[in-house]
Order: sequence, then structure tokens, then C-alpha cells
Amino acid sequence: MPKYLLLKRYRGGPEPHHPFPPMDQWAPEDVEAHMAFLRHVNELLEQNGELVGAQALTPSRTFVRYGGPDAAPVTTDGPLPETSDLIAGWTMVDVESYERAVEIAAHISSEPGPGGGPMYEWIDVREVMWERPRTTDPA
Repeated sequence: MPKYLLLKRYRGGPEPHHPFPPMDQWAPEDVEAHMAFLRHVNELLEQNGELVGAQALTPSRTFVRYGGPDAAPVTTDGPLPETSDLIAGWTMVDVESYERAVEIAAHISSEPGPGGGPMYEWIDVREVMWERPRTTDPA
């Protein structure tokens, strides 16, 4: 069965359906409702045998790259263009089809935001590559 990574982003992606303030500006009960919804989704996916893993991530980040054979890793916290596309969390599922991954992503997108209504958040659905990508070039 294919695995899919469902990515939630702090920013980036298509234009938001509804603009929401950052979660650190939400009322505590709205944060709890949001997180309870996601925990419930994970429980259902686990019961179905579809959940591989899921985590929420903080907005703090460190970019790291190889520094060379005789150097320490190079790190920075930005500012870089990539900071507009930070990942807020992820869910990895092992499902029968792409259509099932999209169905799960759409359900996650209905998570409650401030005030309890659905967020209509864009979820990035990415298939996990398990073999060398196919190319159109026969060479």
C-alpha cells in the first residue's frame, strides 16, 4: 500500500479559504478543541490500521547543512525565503489509494479553528517515494 505524508503548514500554499490568526493568539479552549479533533482523527486512523505517525511542530526552526569533511555543520535560523513555508505538523498514512489519502486530508482540513468553525485549511498530500522516480527520458 502506498504511504502519504499529509503536511499542515503555518504559511504557504494556496490562498487560505479563511484567514486565521496564529494559534498562539487563539483562545485556550479553541486550541484544545483543535488539538482534540486531531487526536480523534489519529485514533480513528490507528483503529483502521492506516496511521503510520503524526506530530505537531513548533514554529521555531534551525536550518542545517553539511559543512564539509573537516567542518562542523552550518546552522542558521534565517531569515530565508523558506521561512514562509514552515511545516506546522504532519500525518503519515498507509492507505489503499491516493483517493483515500485525499479523503483523510479533507477531513483533517475540517479541523476547528477560532470560534469552533472549520478551518478549511489546505493540506499538502505527498506520496512517499519508495523507488527511484520514473522519468520520461528513456536514456
